[in-house]
Amino acid sequence: MILYEYPFNERIRTYLRLEHLFRRLGELVPREHPIDHHYALATIFEVMDVAARADLKSDVMKDLDKQKLVLNGYRGNPAIAESVLDEVIGKLDACFTTLNNLPGKAGQSLTENDWLMSIRSRVGIPGGTCEFDLPSYYAWQHHTARDRQRDLERWASTLAPLAESIHMLLKMLRESGTPQKVVANHGQLQQNLPQGRTFQLLRLRLDPSLGLIPEISGNRLMVSVRLMRQEAADRLQASNDNSQFELTLCS
Repeated sequence: MILYEYPFNERIRTYLRLEHLFRRLGELVPREHPIDHHYALATIFEVMDVAARADLKSDVMKDLDKQKLVLNGYRGNPAIAESVLDEVIGKLDACFTTLNNLPGKAGQSLTENDWLMSIRSRVGIPGGTCEFDLPSYYAWQHHTARDRQRDLERWASTLAPLAESIHMLLKMLRESGTPQKVVANHGQLQQNLPQGRTFQLLRLRLDPSLGLIPEISGNRLMVSVRLMRQEAADRLQASNDNSQFELTLCS
């Protein structure tokens, strides 16, 4: 099954983008080829760009605090294991504390590294990191793989508190939804959202053997899914088939 996710607000959109970048970084750093480490460093710069929003850190901390308050409301519930509750709240507290102790925005300490910033200024230029443009960076790429990994781990460690916090928040958000099987009649589904609840994330699982691609749109009142099929010349055409998929709304 292929999982597609659609955020209903800009805050969750930013969290998903950062999660995507952190996953990529986690894949690239353990590899050994200099090209992989070039893209790992470029990914660190992308994280810094996304995290540059002034209110991101405060938004994450507010969400951590909100989740903690919600969980504390379950204390005394016989259906909830207190030990598990304490463990999750402890993780939220740890994320909040480490993020709060981080000075400034995520990765701000890296902006004080002139060498890294010289690379960052040229990464977005096509071919801008050639050896004649950045000889010191070219030399770094010839260091041993382990030395490069240590450097990348050191630079990425400044982003770790943000990465862990977003991982916790998205994990809890995803677990809040209940999957349901739905059918897109003639390739389309429109569903009114229950009133009184504010959904933040839609999750859609689709069988890859169907060869379909979902186009998702939504707001606080309604969600719409149109299933497309990639035809010749890489063009997308609307499907007219009745197709089943799994839909989860998370709040």
